[in-house]
Amino acid sequence: MSALLQSMNSRAASLNIPLGVQLDVTYRCNERCVHCYLDHDDHGEMTLEEIRGVLDQLAAAGTFFLTLSGGEVLMRRDFFDILEHARKHLFCVRIKTNACMIGEKQADRLRDLGVESIQVSIYSHRPEVHDAITKLPGSLKRSIEAIRRLKARGVKVIIANVLMAQNFGDYPGVRLLARELGVESTIDPTITPKMDGDRSILGLGIGIGELKAVMHDETLVGDIAEFCAPPPPVDSDVLDELPCSASHTYCYISPYGDVFPCVQFPLPTGNVRQQAFLDIWRYSPAMNDVRSIRPRELPVCSTCSHVGGCTRCPGLAYMAGDMRGPSVQDCEKSYARTGIPSANMMLRAAVRHDLVQIHL
Repeated sequence: MSALLQSMNSRAASLNIPLGVQLDVTYRCNERCVHCYLDHDDHGEMTLEEIRGVLDQLAAAGTFFLTLSGGEVLMRRDFFDILEHARKHLFCVRIKTNACMIGEKQADRLRDLGVESIQVSIYSHRPEVHDAITKLPGSLKRSIEAIRRLKARGVKVIIANVLMAQNFGDYPGVRLLARELGVESTIDPTITPKMDGDRSILGLGIGIGELKAVMHDETLVGDIAEFCAPPPPVDSDVLDELPCSASHTYCYISPYGDVFPCVQFPLPTGNVRQQAFLDIWRYSPAMNDVRSIRPRELPVCSTCSHVGGCTRCPGLAYMAGDMRGPSVQDCEKSYARTGIPSANMMLRAAVRHDLVQIHL
């Protein structure tokens, strides 16, 4: 993170400003990705006028970074009307899309409206793998063609690659594809439970061995000795730091107006169809409860040597049953990176040992 962005985040947190907001304009999608955490039916999306009203409220609240996502944003025929209104407020707009519906005309409008960047999901450089994940034949070809169109118009594109068991071996090929296209790329080894609480899709995730391989790939992490070094001693300042941006400088709004601390944190805090956004942001008991969390008060994580460098997601912990508890997926990342088990992993191992002893 740049010094300027760090300064903006720090200032926004001190002033209780929602610096960044993700607004999903629809859950409908033309793909059916095997790992998707959303329900793709339309249960009553906000209208264009409602969304314009929300954007007006976000601007008044001080939001600067606006991410428009879905589902697939272009499933809404009025998407460019939404985008145009967002740009009138001078939001720094980022768009997440599979890009399959971006033709010449759409690429022109995205350029003309001055979006900051467009993130396109690519799961493999091999059509048979990518298309099997999206369940849309020809989707890789269409996405790549759209990336070329956007790139030709000077639009910044970022390829996002979620790692799963069925595409793990392809991430070097996706990174090579990104270089050939002249765009950036990111890799994410996290599979998120469905928003309705269904955790079955977590079985699609990569194992600890594959995760370790990613964490020790110098082409991804740079200096392995530094990146994979044992965690430093825990000091008092670390225990009082903000755990993440959720509810502090960032939140998420669903297509139905529900407001959550984060897209990976489906804790209801209010609905913009019933309350003003700023009232939810400032006064929601649930939002303020999330805001109160500090590492010091976490029963298990506060005792862990990884507490200062862990990527612990309170949303993933919430979906596992307790937002003040450990996030198993993040414990595994810390272990894969350093080879040192987290406090939670050691606690679980001790419990399993005791159960075995009792059984014997």
